Amino acid sequence: QVQLVESGGGLVQPGGSLKLSCAASGFTLDDYIIGWFRQAPGKEREAVSCISSSNGGRYYRDSVKGRFTISGDSAKNTVYLQMNSLKSEDTAVYYCAAGNSFSTRPMLYDYWGQGTQVTVSS
Repeated sequence: QVQLVESGGGLVQPGGSLKLSCAASGFTLDDYIIGWFRQAPGKEREAVSCISSSNGGRYYRDSVKGRFTISGDSAKNTVYLQMNSLKSEDTAVYYCAAGNSFSTRPMLYDYWGQGTQVTVSS
């Protein structure tokens, strides 16, 4: 059974940090493009960061460059999103997804996790 499970979300103050994890079962993450997406209430789902294990390619949306870092651990079949200097506008449900295209378009990803809530507030 193919499954992605996110964890690590929570409530954090502005300027704080969180590390999200995306653990896969039923398939090998290294064989796919892994994307982190987020969706805030009333807004469309947007790509935050993507990683390609095959060529090391990484994407970050402009608003998170220099603050977020995507990485993978092949032995644990897990991808991480380290989020530093968090801002209130980072508040959203964060999803990880696996697909075959290095893309920011959610529709091109085949497998999705259930999401984890990140709330940045004082």
